[in-house]
Amino acid sequence: MPVWGCIADDFTGATDLATNFVSQGFRTTVVFGAPDPDRSDAHDESERDVVVVALKTRTAPVEQAVDESLQSLRYLEAIGAERIYVKYCSTFDSTPAGNIGPVVDAVMAELGEAITVVVPSFPQAARTVYQGHLFVGSDLLSESSMRNHPLTPMTDSSVPRLLSAQTVNRVGLVPLDVVRSGADALSDRVVPGGERTLLVVDAITEQDLATIAEATRGLRVVTGGSGLAMGFTHDAGSADSGSTDGGSAGSRRDAREIPINDGYRATLCGSASQATRAQVAHAKQSVPWRKLDLPALRSDFDSEIASLIDWAAGVYEERADATPLFYSVDSLADTQNVPAGTSELVEQSLAAIAAGLVRLGARQLIVAGGETSGRVVSELGIDRITIGTAIAPGVAWSAGSTADGVPVNVALKSGNFGAEDMFTSAWAVLA
Repeated sequence: MPVWGCIADDFTGATDLATNFVSQGFRTTVVFGAPDPDRSDAHDESERDVVVVALKTRTAPVEQAVDESLQSLRYLEAIGAERIYVKYCSTFDSTPAGNIGPVVDAVMAELGEAITVVVPSFPQAARTVYQGHLFVGSDLLSESSMRNHPLTPMTDSSVPRLLSAQTVNRVGLVPLDVVRSGADALSDRVVPGGERTLLVVDAITEQDLATIAEATRGLRVVTGGSGLAMGFTHDAGSADSGSTDGGSAGSRRDAREIPINDGYRATLCGSASQATRAQVAHAKQSVPWRKLDLPALRSDFDSEIASLIDWAAGVYEERADATPLFYSVDSLADTQNVPAGTSELVEQSLAAIAAGLVRLGARQLIVAGGETSGRVVSELGIDRITIGTAIAPGVAWSAGSTADGVPVNVALKSGNFGAEDMFTSAWAVLA
């Protein structure tokens, strides 16, 4: 049965979390959408060490986010998950109303748990928490690019303050000096009290995460960004702060093994993040590319998509190993003063392109952007993936099948993750 059952609030965040578990030797599957606890194929997932349910609830209405999270929790319990991990973004993306607090509250209440930890830190991706304040690199969250996020602008860096506005439960803080005192000292702070409590825990290094994982081995529920998974080793979900091996070399290698499907390749990019724009600019220097023509798509969607697929067919005919790039944003100017529905149009377009490419014979796809990844996966009818080798912190290749049974490899990338050359270098990882 699974050691861990995880509930993630978006698709790329789910694969991010799964990638970190795989790096620690856990055989990991991601299931897309809130599954039916009585689904007939639940036994398939019971053979995994970690099962991550990927939802699209980060900006959903609170009631919907809670309902889908609880449905996922019941499914994870049905397949025997020993521990539950509620995963949110390492930049704590949320609004004053939620959905982080309401989902954590609901999961805790459903399981009757009295205390949990809140650990957004992901040091490998330069997300850290000190004295309860969340940093992106050397900048406070409120001074980072997240301040201008179109859906969840983060104008406060205090995680306890952000969480207190969302939860009905008590919020506490465990500062770094307690974490640095060791797992025993920290575990003394993570004990049930008179009221249900969510404890924000400072962490700025991977060793801090290992200490937190060791100290919380007795908790049924933990919450955090994907970084906390780096602290757990493949030993019934426990952590050994003296080891970073995550199990034997053989078990780690086996956890990363996935089928590799030969076929055409392409990158589909709907993210407008600064990191992704740099990746697009880098890739355009060496790969064939097309920027979405939004007016043309609004005018005659089907004709424009057909034209883009025909262009790709010509690219592949000339060079079968080409890695064409389809993208929507060059600069922030592309995101300003745009008509209503533009984001939806971009997602719809890239999903349609993905389907057309698979019909052409594409079997390896990089998809950048959380909403775009969700739309592409849904369009192709991929209901689960097995996570393989990492491309970058929080990004990995995976294997799955479309609704028509076509095997594909996909890498679902959060906008801010990956090196500048990712769209040109990631293919070598599958070799």
